[in-house]
Amino acid sequence: MAVKIRLKRMGQKKAPFYRIVVSDSRSPRDGKFIEEIGTYDPTKEPSFFNINEEAAKRWIANGAQPTETVGNLFKKAGLTK
Repeated sequence: MAVKIRLKRMGQKKAPFYRIVVSDSRSPRDGKFIEEIGTYDPTKEPSFFNINEEAAKRWIANGAQPTETVGNLFKKAGLTK
């Protein structure tokens, strides 16, 4: 099972809000997930994100691959290089 760390879209039309989740790569974007590890709100100025660093490090150590956007958030949070 390939595990991804990616964004799950929430919120209303034209007002996106995302949850950072760990899920099976075969599941749909807004479908079933394993664990929620943070949030991301791009509508605020500047954009706001909150990540549970312990859970993120644990999943990365176990082989979960972050998507490009989540990888950029992790860089801003100082979790990866």
